[in-house]
Amino acid sequence: MLRFLSHPCVKTGLGIVNHSVQHHSLVRNSFMVSWRPVLRSNTLHVGAVCLVKHDRRRQLAESVQQNSRREHRTNRNASTTDVSDKTELDTQISEPHRAFGEYSHGYAHRRTFKKSSPQYLDLLYSDRGDEEKPRPKFKSRTGRRNTPYWYFLQCKKLIKQDQLAEALDMFETEMLKGERLEPEEFNYTLLMGGCGRVGYTKKAFKLYNDMKKRGLQPTDATYTALFNACAESPWKQAALEQALKLEQELCRKSIPLNSITHHALLKTMALTADLQNCFRVFKDMLESGHHITQETFHYLLMSCVKDKTDGFRLALQVWHQMLNLGIKPDTQNYNILLRAARDCGIGDVTLASKLLLKDKNDTHLALQAGKRGRRDRTKEKSHPMPLNLDAFESQLFVETRSQQTQKESKNSPKNPTAETVDSDTHQAHRENKTRIPDAQIALQTRPVCSPSPDYPTALPNLLDPATIRSDVVSLGTVNTASDRLALIGSMEGFLGKMAEHGLQPTLKTLTLLADVMEPGSQAVQSLLAVASENKLKLDVPFFNTLIRRAANAGDLSGAKAVLELMTNRKLSPDVQSFCNVALACSTKHEGLQLLSSMESCGIAPNAHVYSALIREATRRLDYAYLKEILTSMHEKQIAPNEVIIRQLEFAAQYPPKFDRYKSKNTYLEKIDGFRGFYQVWLQIMPGQETPHPWEKFQMQKTATEEDSDKLISHIAK
Repeated sequence: MLRFLSHPCVKTGLGIVNHSVQHHSLVRNSFMVSWRPVLRSNTLHVGAVCLVKHDRRRQLAESVQQNSRREHRTNRNASTTDVSDKTELDTQISEPHRAFGEYSHGYAHRRTFKKSSPQYLDLLYSDRGDEEKPRPKFKSRTGRRNTPYWYFLQCKKLIKQDQLAEALDMFETEMLKGERLEPEEFNYTLLMGGCGRVGYTKKAFKLYNDMKKRGLQPTDATYTALFNACAESPWKQAALEQALKLEQELCRKSIPLNSITHHALLKTMALTADLQNCFRVFKDMLESGHHITQETFHYLLMSCVKDKTDGFRLALQVWHQMLNLGIKPDTQNYNILLRAARDCGIGDVTLASKLLLKDKNDTHLALQAGKRGRRDRTKEKSHPMPLNLDAFESQLFVETRSQQTQKESKNSPKNPTAETVDSDTHQAHRENKTRIPDAQIALQTRPVCSPSPDYPTALPNLLDPATIRSDVVSLGTVNTASDRLALIGSMEGFLGKMAEHGLQPTLKTLTLLADVMEPGSQAVQSLLAVASENKLKLDVPFFNTLIRRAANAGDLSGAKAVLELMTNRKLSPDVQSFCNVALACSTKHEGLQLLSSMESCGIAPNAHVYSALIREATRRLDYAYLKEILTSMHEKQIAPNEVIIRQLEFAAQYPPKFDRYKSKNTYLEKIDGFRGFYQVWLQIMPGQETPHPWEKFQMQKTATEEDSDKLISHIAK
């Protein structure tokens, strides 16, 4: 075979055959068939046979080319699919027999075998452009590869400077994306702690989930940060659900909580839930063996403040149990108690008298039986005493049972004993009507034979159960904050109890006292004397509280006197100061004069100042005054907030049960004029959008980052 292929005539024949490229396979088959007898005879007479066979091949090739040209002319406007089918048909006619593997030559020109969309091609071109222009390499701030602990220190420094957004951006962009470092547990815990202090609950739990995905083990500090984030969240109900879910997860995994984490959970329940949930966590702390401290009663008192109806009574009960356990209160406890006196009521007076006006032996709920030696007494001083939780809980939540009995008594006839109690209380009010003002209203006592001139100072102070006397029958009418302050000794008795525990009032204590005491010049002078005695430097919020108390009482001259006192002490009033003065501006002249004085001081009024003016104008139904206020807002382009819109909508409503077709009323004529003016004013005034509380903790993305995010989302789709 090798000898045959090396023959020059064979080489010549192969060269002739290669000229017809399109029908190479057909000619090759005919060429091979014609040489079969030559192979068998193994002779050298090949030239003659080759020439004969060459003529036959040339004729066959010419006929095939003519047929293909004719078909190409007729199907010039046909589609590419028809052309491919006809070429395949021609090859089938011309090539009836094909060996395996010879079809690959017909499809070798195809590059892609899938349909390509324009979006896919655009992405390919963009990728090619990125390859042509490589992105610059990431350069760290130090010029070298840093460690996770270095980023921990940098983020800690930023969080201390109130730059939480920068710390989160450094962690995500520089540490994770830039240097591609593996974060540690302390990196996540630090950022979750920063989010917890500002109530950024969403980001804190996102970091917690990323931490678990990376296989890092959370610590007690991690759970403490998460509970703090729930406690400080602006959305209390959603935060409570997340805190309960996290608590269930820890219980399911049997993870014990230390004292700090338990206090964080107690704080969450105090700020987002009610006293019952807070008391449940308190019982869990006692069962876990944690010590009860002043901080524990901080959160118990804070949970009492949330109950606006019975919060003051509950706070006093918790205060008595704290004293019975031998825990010395601190300044924070006293401040929370003042908040309860300012914001909360005492509830049912009969029930409060029954629970609060008891002897010290009756309110003692400690479980210590038998004689105690000297060693036991020292232990009691150093460690909190055990508490009868069932008795304490029954006294705190006795209101729920009384409400059930009240519902049952509504369907039944009136109780004669209740009527006698009411008649006794009314008689006691009539008898004591000419006695001491605050103390006499707050407490009712049995009539004595010879009242002493210092009788008011001998009245009991509910801060100390030991001062409760047996001749005190019940509490009187306790409606205002000053009445509740009288129950705890007024300002003198309250500050005296703080001095007994070795505490001095702070500026916050004096501010709360100014918000609770009766407004007037006498209260202001007494507070200034206490501040000078304790060497406290008064600030603007303290004087703003005094202005607000005087303005709420309708004393405009007293509010202006406090402003003069501020200027005498070299303190400049702020917007809040004028906003409090606006609460007392009841006429058009006073309101416009306030706005002019603000302009002279260089202070621009805001929406809160106008809201206070609109409130007074709406209360007096002075529509001319309202038009002047709205005109001033339009001139200064002060966008109204939601409160202002609600006030104006109320002012534009018709009075209930009024038929405008029956009689003519000048009042309604003024309303109609104001309604038309108000509709036009709404169309020309811009609205004020309330900013999101978490917006300041998010870094603003640039245009390139937004385009990259859109590209990533498009690829993901």
